[in-house]
Amino acid sequence: MAKSKVISIEDVAKAAGVSITTVSRVINKFPTVKKENRAKVEEVVKRLKFKPNLAAQRLASGMNDTIGLEIPHYEGMFYSFYAMEIFRSVGIACDGLKVDLLLHLTDGKTLVNPSAVGGVVFADVINNRTHVQELLNLGMPTVIMNYLAPELEVSSVSIDNVKGAQTATEYLVNLGHKKIAFVTGDIMSQAAQQRLEGFRLTLKKSEIPLREDFILKGDYSRKSARAAAEKILELSDRPTAVFASSDDMAMEIIGFFMENGLKVPEDISVIGFDDDPVCLYGQVALTTIRQPLKEMAQMAVKELYLKMKEPQRPVNRILLSAELVIRDSVKPPARA
Repeated sequence: MAKSKVISIEDVAKAAGVSITTVSRVINKFPTVKKENRAKVEEVVKRLKFKPNLAAQRLASGMNDTIGLEIPHYEGMFYSFYAMEIFRSVGIACDGLKVDLLLHLTDGKTLVNPSAVGGVVFADVINNRTHVQELLNLGMPTVIMNYLAPELEVSSVSIDNVKGAQTATEYLVNLGHKKIAFVTGDIMSQAAQQRLEGFRLTLKKSEIPLREDFILKGDYSRKSARAAAEKILELSDRPTAVFASSDDMAMEIIGFFMENGLKVPEDISVIGFDDDPVCLYGQVALTTIRQPLKEMAQMAVKELYLKMKEPQRPVNRILLSAELVIRDSVKPPARA
């Protein structure tokens, strides 16, 4: 005997002549759906005997208070200040709200199980952007942190990386630095792209020529930072300052310079981005840009929780400021 076909949400959308999102909104009783579309969907649901999946049923009934945290997996993440601060802060926020937390590490192929959660926070979006859209299509409450996606109807809590990078670069320029090297983060990430953009904008505003040999590719790892530092030392006309896209890379660069006989900041200045507490206790206390990771994570969880309780809550995009923290790794240049 042939097995009867399982009717999917896509089948309902096609038969009703509407989008998957509209079907999801009807299932979840969104009042904003047009009457004619609602009638079409309800008729098809009844005719095809469509059974909403568990995620939609739980969402509609408000039965699931578990929050999912999806974060792109990368090498060394469990040694990363950023990742550990996100884990810790999201956990504290969930504990305060008396909800469970489901952690999902993704390589971009696997999506957090929507039937196990009532809402999802994405800690950055790199190669898992389609996952955000999939959950939005299901009507799942969703919030993104550390990523701004104005083209998607999704709430977000992100950091003004462009302005943070501008602040760091302006500080160096105001001290007299005109030869500034920049070590990028992983350019696949929005944060890395924005920090490079802020650096470029400040040089242009300050009428300092952009030297392509002063822009070195990194990926937030210490290995890439060491490779960048090696290239800097090979330059015949070296920079007087280096802006690294993360504190981890900045500290590796400082260590490499000192191993090779340079003094920081006497011979060359170095500034980072993050404000990792470990950087207070290195060979030189690091000047850096502090990004409010704790506040970002906790605000994202709160925004998601409100969305879970009120599905019709409007999209809310929050942009947090980063601030300059002056320590010992930067001083005016000893040479022009």
